[in-house]
Amino acid sequence: MGIRRIGKHLFTSRGKVHRAFSPDAFDAIERAIKASETRHAGQIRFVVEGALDGAPLFRDQPARERALDIFSQLRIWDTEHNNGVLIYLLLADHNVEIIADRGIDARVGAEAWEAICREMEAEFRQGRFEQGVLRGIDRITAHLAEHFPRNGPNDNELPDAPVVV
Repeated sequence: MGIRRIGKHLFTSRGKVHRAFSPDAFDAIERAIKASETRHAGQIRFVVEGALDGAPLFRDQPARERALDIFSQLRIWDTEHNNGVLIYLLLADHNVEIIADRGIDARVGAEAWEAICREMEAEFRQGRFEQGVLRGIDRITAHLAEHFPRNGPNDNELPDAPVVV
């Protein structure tokens, strides 16, 4: 476990999340998710965590493992067509992880998800957090629309609002 990583996490507060994402940015992200879900039968969630604390931090939990925990806690795996997608941002590490349920993951694959993460991270390095998330939502929407097009009414199985952990 690196001292630098612990330091970054201990000194990253919720305030940093709110500096990166204004209330208007969170509203725009929620609207983008709602609009996305009119085009396909999938579900998208966006979660931003400022920093790890407690046990996850001191056992040096990788961002991917933390994203899997959150995917499970938010029951994103519990969609009818197994096509839920989590966009997880661990702000202290400037790390984005996309966790996709087995129905969509089998059709898209790790390389495509990784490419979306890298595009988002490039936006974040420029301080464009809202734009990075919106870009990621657009890219994920294209995959979901291709593989799970909307056929008739679409139940919104998961909340669309961003989550701050």
